[in-house]
Amino acid sequence: MRSLPLPLALTVRVLPVAVLACAGWAWTSGPMADSPGQPAAAPQPSAKRAPQSGASATSRAYDKPPEPCSAVTASTVADLVPKAAPAGKELAAADRSLRRGCSWSALKDYDYRWLDVSFEIKESAAAANTAFAARGTGDSAPGLGDEARITIALTSHDKQNTREAVVTVRAGNALVTVTYNGSDFESHGAPPAEGIYKGALKAAGDAVAKLTGKAGPTG
Repeated sequence: MRSLPLPLALTVRVLPVAVLACAGWAWTSGPMADSPGQPAAAPQPSAKRAPQSGASATSRAYDKPPEPCSAVTASTVADLVPKAAPAGKELAAADRSLRRGCSWSALKDYDYRWLDVSFEIKESAAAANTAFAARGTGDSAPGLGDEARITIALTSHDKQNTREAVVTVRAGNALVTVTYNGSDFESHGAPPAEGIYKGALKAAGDAVAKLTGKAGPTG
């Protein structure tokens, strides 16, 4: 396996991907949150849905977000972000009693991967449901929380392709958002869609299990 010094030009190209993913956190779970942090055109809002799983509109199952950097297991981090430190790096948030997140990123040879997970606590299940609906549409992701969706997009910046998946989950009065993306800086291509798609769902399963205390879906 190669272990080559990282060229200066390659080092510079890593930065836009990291900055893009950080922007995803700011827009997804920061003070400006309203739409998924994905590098695609903003999706159209979907119809508001009533809280599921027997939750009342005013129910509040969660009072604070869990510790985010332990939300994804070490084995999942090693699988999705090779060479990343399992401990991750907690992301800045204006109010950590309501919103917390963690990120992992690493470059293995010329393959770059970024993963982040965020938790956001709303005042009620109804408020979380409204926020979930406002964050657009996507493919259903069964088995995660009360309702979940996933979107995936391929973008290009300065002739470098990046593929990114975003999973948004509502569980009671909490929202969980997972962003997973990658680039190949040697070929200027992006990882296969299937790997990014499944990787994002795997991390989301870990994150929801951390929030609820229940085992997430396997596979």
